[in-house]
Amino acid sequence: MFEALQDAFQQVFLDPKVWLIVVLSACYGVFLGAMPGLTATMGVALFVPITYWLDPIPALAAIVTMVACAIFAGDIPTTLVRIPGTPASAAYAEDAFALAQSGKAERALGISLWFSVAGGLLGAVVLMLVGHQLAKMASWFSVAEYFWLYLMGLSCAVVVGKSGVVRSLTGLSIGLLLSTVGLSAVHGQARFTFGNPELFQGINFIPAMIGLFGMSEILRNVANLNAQPAQSNFHAASRILLPAWQLFGQRLWPWLRSSSIGSLIGILPGAGADMAAWVCVAVSKRFSKSPAEYGNGSTECIADACAGNSASLAGAWIPALVFGIPGDSVTAIVIGVLYMKNLKPGPEIFEQQGTLVYSIYLIFILANLILLPIGWCAIHAGRHVLRIPRPVLLPAILLFCIVGSFAVSGSTFDVVLMLAFGLLGLVCERWNISIGALVLGLILGGPLEERFVQTLSGGQGSLAAFIERPLAAVMALACLGLWATVATNALRRTS
Repeated sequence: MFEALQDAFQQVFLDPKVWLIVVLSACYGVFLGAMPGLTATMGVALFVPITYWLDPIPALAAIVTMVACAIFAGDIPTTLVRIPGTPASAAYAEDAFALAQSGKAERALGISLWFSVAGGLLGAVVLMLVGHQLAKMASWFSVAEYFWLYLMGLSCAVVVGKSGVVRSLTGLSIGLLLSTVGLSAVHGQARFTFGNPELFQGINFIPAMIGLFGMSEILRNVANLNAQPAQSNFHAASRILLPAWQLFGQRLWPWLRSSSIGSLIGILPGAGADMAAWVCVAVSKRFSKSPAEYGNGSTECIADACAGNSASLAGAWIPALVFGIPGDSVTAIVIGVLYMKNLKPGPEIFEQQGTLVYSIYLIFILANLILLPIGWCAIHAGRHVLRIPRPVLLPAILLFCIVGSFAVSGSTFDVVLMLAFGLLGLVCERWNISIGALVLGLILGGPLEERFVQTLSGGQGSLAAFIERPLAAVMALACLGLWATVATNALRRTS
């Protein structure tokens, strides 16, 4: 073990080639995250052909670094122009943008950067210390447990919504309805496509998200073209990060809680950083002393969500390495890269390829440390966005919306879809319907339906199949407790 760790340290920290690849990948990841529509998964997929000429450790270092940096960089357009750069950013988009509108963009981004790094480092430590043991938890989950997990994630949208229970449920219902469009994994008949082949694969949530957040913001601001955007004073590194360090000192336990939740959710195949962010926001609001601030510029919301979604990245590698089961779309690509390098994921990889495994652990630490200076430079670059007059800024945002929507699949239909969701977002804002709940329903509706049908089929149509297993029964009780809490709070507000 010690020899493998020593070899891994030399190959990661003492190899100039690895450092060069990590720095370049960090810059590439920041660009991916900051450009709406260019996801980390897309960036990794485009990078795969290059890994053919790289050794395994530099190849994996590039993937880990670009994903870690892309997750943070998604907060830059989220904060400055209210366009989530990554799906996980949608969980706290309203808080980050509210801070930017009040002239505190650098505060929001500094907190996002520091807590992303801190959460990512803790996630790496969890991966190092208990990776093999935590991977066994993934084997406890059947389709019934995943059904309750997704249902719990959807419930979190109602808990954290600032619009109230009724309007949050309305947004969630709209999202779930839209998620039924197209072919599903459990049905052979296309639904609600109106004969349009572009909808057979369902509604692509990237153009939908860009439209709901970005395009709706453009439409809302068209009437105020002469108004100047809020100004934020960007300072030196210590001044940008000082509020984050102070908040970190005050919230050590919530940071540890959110990072741990993110790590645990990360090891569940298919859950990923998106669900980790929403669950962490819900838990954070539940235990916060000022829950009314959530959705209106809460730094606690941003801190806990960023810690959770960054910590989940390392957790997603646990089932990939131990079982060969991808924890998310990125690790699915990683498994393909490992096979391309004649490395077979599984329990034996810890014994036969100890140096490689320890190298992955150290790469996560290096990637998050590199993120700090690269992210700080990205924050400083973002100040120029706030200085652009609205008559220039709004057309530029529109261009990014169009390019980001078209880049997903090279289809003009996605651009039309983005425009339609922009109008939907404007209507939702007019009636104070939760857009965050709508997005989460659109993303998780398909997996929820799939697990629901699979559980019913496995139980031969009996509803008892959802609570037959002890873990499923516990999760069902947790969901019921969550709903009871929401209902009780709603009744107290009306009384």
